[in-house]
Amino acid sequence: MCAIAGILSNNTSLVNELQLKKMTESMIHRGPDAEGHWINSGGTVGLGHRRLAILDLSEAAAQPMHYLNRYTINFNGEIYNYIELKEILFNKGYRFKSKSDTEVILAAYDCWKEDCLQEFDGMFAFAIWDNKEQQFFAARDRFGEKPFYYFEDDRQFVFSSEMKALWAIGIEKKPDNKMILNYLALGHVQNANDKEQTFFENIYSLPPAHYLTFSFSAFKSQIHTYWKVETEYISPISATDATEKFTELFTTSVKRRLRSDVPLGTSLSGGLDSSSITAALSAEAIRLQSFSAVFPGFDKDESRYIQAVVNKFGIQNHQVTPTVDGLIKDFETICYHQEEPFQSSSIYAQYKVFGLAKQHEVKVLLDGQGADETLAGYHKYIHWYLQQLVSRFKFGTAAKEQKIFRKNNITYSWNLNNYVAAFFAPHTALWLEKREYKKAVTQSDINSDFVHSLRGREWEGIHKPIITKLNDILNFNTSTLGLEELLRFADRNSMAHGREVRLPFLNHELVQFLFTLPAQYKIHDGWTKWLLRKAMDKKLPDEIVWRKDKVGYEPPQKQWMQQPALQDYIQEAKQQLVNRGILNTTVLNKKIIPEAAHEANNHDWRYLCVAAIL
Repeated sequence: MCAIAGILSNNTSLVNELQLKKMTESMIHRGPDAEGHWINSGGTVGLGHRRLAILDLSEAAAQPMHYLNRYTINFNGEIYNYIELKEILFNKGYRFKSKSDTEVILAAYDCWKEDCLQEFDGMFAFAIWDNKEQQFFAARDRFGEKPFYYFEDDRQFVFSSEMKALWAIGIEKKPDNKMILNYLALGHVQNANDKEQTFFENIYSLPPAHYLTFSFSAFKSQIHTYWKVETEYISPISATDATEKFTELFTTSVKRRLRSDVPLGTSLSGGLDSSSITAALSAEAIRLQSFSAVFPGFDKDESRYIQAVVNKFGIQNHQVTPTVDGLIKDFETICYHQEEPFQSSSIYAQYKVFGLAKQHEVKVLLDGQGADETLAGYHKYIHWYLQQLVSRFKFGTAAKEQKIFRKNNITYSWNLNNYVAAFFAPHTALWLEKREYKKAVTQSDINSDFVHSLRGREWEGIHKPIITKLNDILNFNTSTLGLEELLRFADRNSMAHGREVRLPFLNHELVQFLFTLPAQYKIHDGWTKWLLRKAMDKKLPDEIVWRKDKVGYEPPQKQWMQQPALQDYIQEAKQQLVNRGILNTTVLNKKIIPEAAHEANNHDWRYLCVAAIL
């Protein structure tokens, strides 16, 4: 896990070690162990690297790394199946000087070129310069666990792991007002229609599951898709066989993510996902340290579930209790690392957990992100599943499921409109888009002049997919809008403390398998994430496997927002946004409305966040 940066330009004065050092030093938190810089003989390509040493701690694994007197790589991430790939490549005649996964990427690229991406099980953002072909190649992992930002004009192409590295060499930090509007009014932190767009003009993000090429002859980048999850094929597999196959793939994923030359640990929230990882580790007779955020006295505190897992497996658990005073103290630092807005204070709990791991000198943490989006863990997915049943005239099954959900006291949205949506999916998507558009342009706190300045861009970033089945919304949240923003939070929070986070649920073979399963293996008999529950039955305490509530790593944000100190902070933020012409002056006289972390209309939190980001 590292920081990468680079400059490509025909103007050799732009490609120099001073510029590269400015970029890498701005990201020293991502790679505190070492640094390296390299410029090609022509002076047109420069690469900079900050290293967080995880695999092969020797100098042999230092970057930028060279291979075959032809390739030079800058790599951030991990290739978990590098051992298996190394054996394949060795049998093809490739030889290696290090024990790192970085060198395996280089050999794989020489062997298969862009098709090497199909072979990788990992999280990655890397850039390779091919000196023979004078070709630049960069790629990002399938789900967007690792970041890759870039800027290009007619003078240079510049890339980095974080945008602050681009700003460090003079690239303008100019906010994109339409992204700000969509965030303030709708809570969007990405543009679903344009995955390259960021909150800053002329700075782009390479989308997940894409690679980029750049040639000096055209002096322009080209972007290509290399992977998409298949959502149409549904396997006739039985529930028993599906559970066995899931367990096999999940176990393999966990085992691969234990490959490390430094201490490992695991996050433990008390929920099913992180507890399942702990169970898988226990099955392998591995007892790592675990790290948790707890909130004593808060109704959504998960301490007792954490303790149940600790008691079950006899693991060591370290706990931290984030506070409102700590949030205020750390808020600007968090915003500095995140660079773009976030939806709630939930990421502060995650930030403190990684800080706790640093205190205990644990460099790598396994975490449970990705399971909710691929296994239908959120309660918001229930009505989409019911609509799928209704649209296929399975009224009896739908009624049975609703009855069980009510019995389990699980809340979800369902009324007459859902019956209409079940049979008129395209019309529903259009109606939802129109509703979002109206919210975006009529939010009463937002200055009308600010909205009018965006004339012609009103519909930009407003998109609702056509949902005819559960897989459609799961794929949308996994591949388009939802998961990637959570992965950004995790990347920045872990890297802020020089830690690495690994996500076993995001092995691509596992994800693809889950998308081939019938919807009833994900939501069934009144339970979300049914397949995972079945796989973990008797392996975890029943109170965790068959929990009826869903807590999304939630701090007591509503209580925090009632505190005078945080209210004063929010009021200052509102004043800043009024001064910038973004909010109306009337917002200053409005009472601050404390909201829980996952409430939809959390406007005062958004004002605080945008003011700090800008």
